Amino acid sequence: MNKIVRDHYPVSQLPDDLRTGFDKDATVRIVIEEQGPQEPNGNADGLAPSFFEYRKPGAPIKAADLLESIRIFKASRPPSTDEQEAVRRIRDLRDEWDEE
Repeated sequence: MNKIVRDHYPVSQLPDDLRTGFDKDATVRIVIEEQGPQEPNGNADGLAPSFFEYRKPGAPIKAADLLESIRIFKASRPPSTDEQEAVRRIRDLRDEWDEE
């Protein structure tokens, strides 16, 4: 597959639909790759969750869609801490306040 990379490309030279959300004097890094037929949702590595599908910056999103995206994201990741660790941390914080 071919790949084109341009570093420090002026935002002012981008098409209007790609300028949204950027300062007019900013520079960006552009990577253009051909999308293969086997790539789900156009993601090069196939690892990006579905809520990363393209949406114009600043475009409105429904609360229900946002909550569903968060639920999917959390379900795809292991919890950052187990229940016992969380309880221990809370008790430590509570004990700190009791000592004062």
